[in-house]
Order: sequence, then structure tokens, then C-alpha cells
Amino acid sequence: MLAANQRLVETPVRFETTVQRPVEARGVGLHSGVPVSIRILPAPPSTGIVFVRTDLENFQVPASWRYVARVSYATSLMRHGVLISTTEHLLSVFYSSGVDNAYVEIDNLEVPILDGSGSPYVELLKAAGLKAYRRRKRFLRIRRPVTVEAGSKKISILPSDRFLLTCDVFYDHPLIGRQSLDMEVTPERYAQEIAPARTFGFAHELDQMRNMGLIRGAALENAICFDRTGVQNPGGLRFPDECCRHKALDLIGDLALIGKPLLGHVIAERAGHAMHTALVARIMSDPSLYEMLSFDQLATRVAHALVS
Repeated sequence: MLAANQRLVETPVRFETTVQRPVEARGVGLHSGVPVSIRILPAPPSTGIVFVRTDLENFQVPASWRYVARVSYATSLMRHGVLISTTEHLLSVFYSSGVDNAYVEIDNLEVPILDGSGSPYVELLKAAGLKAYRRRKRFLRIRRPVTVEAGSKKISILPSDRFLLTCDVFYDHPLIGRQSLDMEVTPERYAQEIAPARTFGFAHELDQMRNMGLIRGAALENAICFDRTGVQNPGGLRFPDECCRHKALDLIGDLALIGKPLLGHVIAERAGHAMHTALVARIMSDPSLYEMLSFDQLATRVAHALVS
């Protein structure tokens, strides 16, 4: 524990950040199948992440828990009837890369899926660079345990001075079964161990999902497809537990809707978007569950704990 707390004190995350220069990407929406372009631009301190629909007179939709609209198979935001769909991958990368503020210009309703993972967005942000402001970053630290559960699904968050993640999934498939991931989320570990994990689905569900108006843009180039006994993608899996790692990626993207870096230990057991966003809403609806701390306040608290 001492080493972990020492890492916290040494981490250079005192100030709010944005991207240094604009970057852009083009692709298709996973569910809509429509072509879409995005452009990521610098934003002033305390802006947060804001989507800008350039096809709708630059209407803005902040990436906030207040605007969560739909959470079936993806997390969508809506403000005054304007929709931004499948936000979780991009928000996950913003959050884990330490980008606090950015405008995301987008010319259609769904964020492009690219290769189905977070890695293309990690590379995009590397190309954009990171710029620090002089405004001090504030962290949301969980003070008391919070749990949301439904049947066999459960998600909890416990107090911690770090961002820790425990993710557990189960699928009745020979290549998946029960998988677990337990880690401290840092930009480096995220880029190497979580970002490359792709979204996934099952061949026997494809027709049903397409009849529901979903996965119209899905292909083996942007998603893993499991048949009854194996995987259809020519290159196979990137990790033996790629499904669990992708669920962790999604979870981080949904937690990013809090709008502040989170300090707590999140434990997700077979949870999905609906449960992730329910946890976020539960936290944000009760200020007694959390406290807001600057990095310096946090470092001072950790130093006192080490001394005592």
C-alpha cells in the first residue's frame, strides 16, 4: 500500500488538461451503420467533454450523466431531442488518458466504432498531445460504499485514494466462460491492457439484433464475432480474456459521465451499461457519498496517512 500511495503523490496530474491540437477520424457507426466524422479540439478549463453536432447547427451535448438517454447495447446522450450514440469508447479513452476538456465535433448521431476498441482513439490523442492549464484538477472521492444490483448482476464502489477496477463477466461459450480483471487504472496500463480490447457479439444473435435496428455497421473489422464453438475473426482474439477487458473499457467510459476523475474501487459483477449509469446516477444524486478534492489536498491526506 505504501508504494501505491507514493505513486499517487508523484503522479503529475495536478492541473486540468485539454488536447494541444485538433485531430480527426472517420468511420461508421456500429449500430446505425452511417458514415460519420469526428474532430477533437481544445476546450477551455472546466468545459468537460462536449459533443458538437455540426450537422445540426453546432448543437452541444455535454458528456454528462444528466443527459443519459438510452443504455441498451450502448450508452447514448440526449439534450433537447439531439442524440449522441455509442459514446462509451471515446469517453473511456478521454478519461483514462487524462483529458479533462475537449470539444468533439461530430457530423452524425453515432460516434465511429473504428476497429471496435479504444486503441485508435488512444493513438488519436497521442497525435493531439496534451496541454495543461493552470486550473487545479478536482477529483471525486467516494466516502461511503454504494451498491446497485439486479438479480445476478451487481456493481459497487468502495472508498479508495486511487481508481481501482475489478470486473467479472460470464458467458456460456467455450472461449469465454468466467473472466475477471483486477487492476489500478493508469494511462499506461489502460493503453496496453484495456484499450486494445474490441467489442464483441455472438453469431446466433445477429439477425435478432439487426431486426431491432442494431449493429448495422458491424463487421469482422470492427467487432469480435463468436460462433457456437470459436471466433470468426481471422486474427483470433487479442487477449484470452478480451471480452472482460472490453467490458472494463465500457465501464470506464460510463463512469466518465461523472465529469471528474474518480477515486474509488469499482467492482462490477456481470454488469452492463444500464447498471453502470445507474451507479453514476446514484452517486451524483447524493452528495454525502462523495467529496471533491484537489490533487494537493489528496496528496496531503495520503502523506498524513503514511506518517500515522
